[in-house]
Parts: sequence; structure tokens; C-alpha cells
Amino acid sequence: MSDPTHTALEAPWLTVIGLGEDGLAGLSDASRKALEQAEKIFGGPRHIELVQAGAKGTPWPVPFSTKPVLEMRGRPVVVLASGDPFWHGAGGSLMRDLVADEWISHPAPSCFSLAANRLGWKLEETLCLGLHAAPYEHLLPLLGRDTRLICTLRDGAAPAELASWLVEMGQPDARLHVMERLGGAKERLYSSIAEDWDMPPGGAPVLVAIEATRPGLPQASGLADAHFASDGQITKRPIRALTLSALAPRVGELLWDIGGGSGSISVEWCLAAPQARAITFEPRETRLKNIRANAARFGLAHRMAGVLGKAPEVLTGYELPDCVFLGGGASQPLLEHLWMLLPEGTRIVANGVTLETETLLMQAHAQYGGHLLKAEIAEAGPLGTMRDWQRARPVIQWSVTR
Repeated sequence: MSDPTHTALEAPWLTVIGLGEDGLAGLSDASRKALEQAEKIFGGPRHIELVQAGAKGTPWPVPFSTKPVLEMRGRPVVVLASGDPFWHGAGGSLMRDLVADEWISHPAPSCFSLAANRLGWKLEETLCLGLHAAPYEHLLPLLGRDTRLICTLRDGAAPAELASWLVEMGQPDARLHVMERLGGAKERLYSSIAEDWDMPPGGAPVLVAIEATRPGLPQASGLADAHFASDGQITKRPIRALTLSALAPRVGELLWDIGGGSGSISVEWCLAAPQARAITFEPRETRLKNIRANAARFGLAHRMAGVLGKAPEVLTGYELPDCVFLGGGASQPLLEHLWMLLPEGTRIVANGVTLETETLLMQAHAQYGGHLLKAEIAEAGPLGTMRDWQRARPVIQWSVTR
């Protein structure tokens, strides 16, 4: 929250300076003046050394906190960040507690810009990710033939780990370009394909550029069932595709997945739209383990939460959703509870295979309206030495907007 007692200052008390590996040599006159006038200079140990901050230098606390900076409000302070302070830098963290006239920023080229210039890549056609504090699984939905990515990494040991992960994910011939300390005297760049990686650990800061050569995950809804850990309780691929179409994920929306099973619906909901989130409610602990494993496999643990408990009792105390999916366990009391609890405009989609659930959803359709669909799917399978159509249980689907 911004300080409600803050009034306009004649000049900003905080200067955020983007720093390159060339240190003081690459700074503007305005940045140099701010460093000279600062009472305190905050940054990483490497940043402080690069600008020769001396006694003024104060490393960030561990775990990271902006509190020491904010405690000096009104006195001349400098914060150092690598390259562009507002691209995976400290600038964004500080802005939550500042107003516009308190600060000024002097950015330098970001590490992504430096990497693109080294490689001759069009930055607007390249995906840029921060993997220095995130799992490699964040890459899984993005990798595909001819995809180019530039990623920040944790340390010099990370490129070897990433190469091994790429091989496991079916991208053994992805080309990696590892870049260390770009823009300075200690700059180093080396390349290899993932399965041949044998470079020794280097030094931070480190980036890797990836050129994928093989197809990645399909981008349409309805991934193969084999992608998910499951005890057999999973919405099968064709029905999952129909269900995702009815759920209609949108950017930043929250799904309640009630009776999650394997969590496959929640996974594909989150994959379908940027910043989409899901809370998956599941009464069986063994299935909750699969839900969490699937979230981790697809790099979605930060957007997908598994909760143990049975609805409707477990639903109390959570952020209300934009959309609800009932994959199992639908009942008249649960539908009535949701209808009272959910705000107007919330979408509800429910699937059922039993006669009892079919009756329930038909009655809900008559009472609340919406759309009722019955899907009957058959797949070719063996019949002795021949083949026939093997029919799955019909699925009834009710969808409605509250």
C-alpha cells in the first residue's frame, strides 16, 4: 500500500539504476550523480562491487524484502538492479509501496536485449522467461519446433540441469546457447545440443537461449490421457476437450474444479489462458497426490492448488471463482449451495455418467436453464481377429451461467 501521509517532494528520494556488467563505465551522468549523493546503496553483492559502493553498500536481505529501502523514505537512496529494473528486477517489487513522485529510474539494456543482440535474434519473435527462481517445467507448454526462448537461470550449474531436463522431455537435439556476464570483460558464450552437454559449471549471472527442433505439446484442448498421473479416475481426452470448450477459459480467471480426480481439467484450464488459475477440490488423499503431481509436471504449481475435502463443506473461505466444474459427486444440495453462493455471471459446467446424475442434471436444466448435451463416443477396438466399435458410457453435460 502507498503511504497515505506522503506528500509531493521537490525531487525523488529513490533512484533505481539499471546496471550492466561494465559497472560504472556504462552509467549515465545522472546515475553517477545519484550514487555520489546516496546515503545508502542497495543491491546484490555483485552490483555493490561493480559500482564500488564501499560503506554505502547494503546487500538485499535474505529472504528478499524491500522493507530496508522503505524505512529510509525521504532520504537519498539508490537501488541497483541488473539491466532493466522492471524486467525480472527489483523495480516492480518496490512500486507496490511507492507513488509516482518518489522515484526515478535509469534503465540499462536488459539481459534479454543483450542476448538477442549477441545471437542476432528478433526479440519480438522470442519468448523471454525468468527461470532463476522457477522450475524448468514452466517451459513445457512453450517448447515446440522452431521455438526460440531466452531464459534467466539460477547459477552456473543450472545449464547442465536444464539440458538433462530437455532430454527427458523429448527435446534431445534442442540447441542451447549459454551466456555468462554479458556486456562485461568476463563475458562468455558457448553452445551445444542438449544430449551432448558436457560444459563445466560457469558463473552467474547466466542466461540460456533455447532453439527447440521437435514438436511440443498440442495447443488444442484434449491432451492424451498418458500425460497425466491417474488411478483411472480421469476425464477422458474427447470428453475433456468438449468440457474445456464449455468451460471457456479466459485470461486471469479462476476455476473451482470440484471432484478433481486427476486434475486434468484444472491443468488444461490453466494451460489454455495466461494467468488462469484453478482450485481443485478432491475428497480422496491418494487422488490429491496425483493432482499435485500433474500440476508440478506442467509447471503449474504456482497457479493450481489442490485442496482435500468434500463439497459443499470444503468450499468455505476460498476466493469465489469465475467458473465451476463438477466432474463427479454432483448432488441436489451441492447445486443449491453453489446457486446461492456464486455471484451472478459465474459459469457452471457439470458432467455425469450415472442415471442418477443424468436425472439431476436434467432437472437442473429445467429449473435454471442453460444448455444440455449428451455425448456418446465409440472407438475402434479388437473383436477376435476383427474390429468393432467399443462404446464408452454416455456423458451428459449441463452448462449454465448463474
